[in-house]
Amino acid sequence: MSDDGISVRVGGREIDPIRGGLLALLLGLAVTGYGAYDYQQQQQALEDAVTVDATVVETGVETRSESSSPGAEYEPTVTFEYRYDGENYTSHSVFPSATTPNYDTRSAAVSVLDGYEAGDTATAYVDPDTPGEAFLLDKRSRGPVIAVAIGGVVALLGVSSLFTGLRS
Repeated sequence: MSDDGISVRVGGREIDPIRGGLLALLLGLAVTGYGAYDYQQQQQALEDAVTVDATVVETGVETRSESSSPGAEYEPTVTFEYRYDGENYTSHSVFPSATTPNYDTRSAAVSVLDGYEAGDTATAYVDPDTPGEAFLLDKRSRGPVIAVAIGGVVALLGVSSLFTGLRS
């Protein structure tokens, strides 16, 4: 790794700090943009949501194991059916955000959907602009904010590397 900023290797070749910084900047801006967009969508869905009766079809927990992290992460899953404006729909969304939280323990993920069993009637939330994308919990997900923060840090590292490369 060079001392001149971010060192990126592609195909065994090291990319100079300017190109590496530019790559990090663009990646950071893309992640930040996605997080900001998802935050806006979540905010809109929460503000505009109307309640509907839904029937829980299935709940569960999905295990995700990343090769870079030592332990598994757990994500609560749900399938529910509902009727809105004369149409039948099925949704799998627990939260109003596309960026959903993962939990360190299975029990933490299970607790998110405590009280929801297959066959139960529950309240779901529907944004009239996107009636096919209902969600079960009227709660904000921190996922979009985390994406914005991570993207911002990566973008700042990219800018730092760009300036380092331009000075040398």
